[in-house]
Amino acid sequence: MDIEKSIILEIFKDITFSDKEVDLIESKLKKLELKKGTTILQAEEIVNSQYYVYDGCLRTYFIDKSGKEHTLQFAINDWWISDYTAFFTASKAIMHIETIQKATLYRISRTSMEDLFIEIPQLETFFRKKMEKAFASFQNRILASLAQSAKERYLSFINTYPNIEQTVKNYHIASYLGITTESLSRIRKEISLD
Repeated sequence: MDIEKSIILEIFKDITFSDKEVDLIESKLKKLELKKGTTILQAEEIVNSQYYVYDGCLRTYFIDKSGKEHTLQFAINDWWISDYTAFFTASKAIMHIETIQKATLYRISRTSMEDLFIEIPQLETFFRKKMEKAFASFQNRILASLAQSAKERYLSFINTYPNIEQTVKNYHIASYLGITTESLSRIRKEISLD
């Protein structure tokens, strides 16, 4: 296999595994080395995997009926990403996922996850806690989009994704914030004058 034990321990922090358990996890993860601009999921595809971002940056986006892209999430080092609605409901994807930087990912299928939960029960707790945090994060994002100004959303973005601005296109950030690139430029200028 091409996954080192240290990487498995890094992915599943705070869990102690036996060598047999590490070997089992290693057999279920698939390492992917992807170039910038690689699409790993398109709308209407069946979703049976989620991805751990070891290195790089990805984005999840939705394309509305008019063809406009809406960025829902960026995934950076030590984050998990998928179209979770489709992943958990065994339905077709409504999202697209692409690499916006060269990336190293570890893919795990839903079936493999279920197998691991039976063999290594503490992994089920690990993933449940990850999903709880993700749910809280998405709820906070919805509330922010309803109650915060564009400037406040931008400040929250740069707090959540420090150092990402240098590598992400302005229209991706503007799409994530629900504003135009011109508005993003105005906000940045206003902040620099503060």
